Amino acid sequence: MDILFKEDKPIDAVPGGSAFNSVISIGRVGVPCAFIGYTGKDHVGDLTVDFLKTNGVDVRFFEQKDKVKSCISLAFLDERGDAHYVFYKDTPVSNSLLDRKLGFQAGDILLLGSYYAVSAGTRSQIKGVLDAAATAGATVYYDLNFRSSHKDELPELMPAILDNFRRATVVRGSADDFEVMWGERDARKIYKEHIARYCRIFICTSGAGRITVCTPNDVWDFDVQQVTDVVSTVGAGDNFNAGFLCALARRQIPLSGDIEKTDMAPLIESGVRFASAVCRSTENYVPVSFKL
Repeated sequence: MDILFKEDKPIDAVPGGSAFNSVISIGRVGVPCAFIGYTGKDHVGDLTVDFLKTNGVDVRFFEQKDKVKSCISLAFLDERGDAHYVFYKDTPVSNSLLDRKLGFQAGDILLLGSYYAVSAGTRSQIKGVLDAAATAGATVYYDLNFRSSHKDELPELMPAILDNFRRATVVRGSADDFEVMWGERDARKIYKEHIARYCRIFICTSGAGRITVCTPNDVWDFDVQQVTDVVSTVGAGDNFNAGFLCALARRQIPLSGDIEKTDMAPLIESGVRFASAVCRSTENYVPVSFKL
């Protein structure tokens, strides 16, 4: 649950989380989707489950756990609408629902990211999900979303991060992520030194700045139309992911082979549309009225 503050006063509270924000937007525009994970068996957890169902998200792989507190984050918005976070959460634990057969099929897309994807408490389960996706030939989209609050853990987390790179069809990260991790914001250098040996397609976003896509054969820069009426940037990157993946699902562009800029452009454009819409409200997802 994200509690938003403006000038140190709470202004809203909305269910959140990186992949959660993405899947709510995906569900709202009518693309079939499911959320894999867990929350606490408490009032916040009840609100979260109801919210998923209301927005068209399949919850058969989502669980409410006893003796687990639902996560809370405080998001303090500055004058530009950018958020600075304080997190209150239990150590991630294994989710028994991930032991079930997930039924991936060719053409499916698995989105994963953030601390949940690399934490020791959930890593064995995440590897199982990745194995199932690979066996089925599903596309794997990994959003690094590495927060500065975990910087001290980076040496311990790096093997899992690199393993996710290796298993991913697409790696997406922000320049802020890489500045925390490697003190570097240049997408071309990051791809060459840290990504290319593991994953062919790399997307680097930089807030309202230019988006860079790196592949083995080409590097493309895409300009981003500026949003002048920003309310909050919470969920902007998550919704870039949602828009990109909705367009990918609709267009069925194969990412396993060579890809041209003309193939990538509409995916990036869709991601930017979703992200821009989110910046205009305190919600973490596109409005219910938003259309693909």
